[in-house]
Amino acid sequence: MGFLDKTPAHPPRPDDSANQSVLGEEDPGAAVGGADGDQALKSSKSGEVQTEVDLTNAELVQLQVRVIALENLVIALLAEATPRTTDLARAMAADISPRPGCTPHHLTIHAAAQMVHLVERSALFRNKTDS
Repeated sequence: MGFLDKTPAHPPRPDDSANQSVLGEEDPGAAVGGADGDQALKSSKSGEVQTEVDLTNAELVQLQVRVIALENLVIALLAEATPRTTDLARAMAADISPRPGCTPHHLTIHAAAQMVHLVERSALFRNKTDS
């Protein structure tokens, strides 16, 4: 194959996005019977919960970028939401907070606080769009 040949070595598949993970990488476990899929199936049947995930620095950065983007989209949507919707978001945050007699988990407490914070940040933009 000469340097003038413009044919790609691997032609693109019609829909490459269908087999991408949350991190944007190709997901080998997406196909039925993939190596990762088999392991996940075995652990889900045995009741084991995976508590450690090995992510590269690039994958962690990609997750952070996507979370920031999603937070900003939620704020934009809440800025145009009805008072009933924002009340519902606050009620959901209160609902996931620890209940009496249950052991509080710091991640759940933090998630509830973040939900309320998103609603409050959206109010700043709601006031800007009303003027």
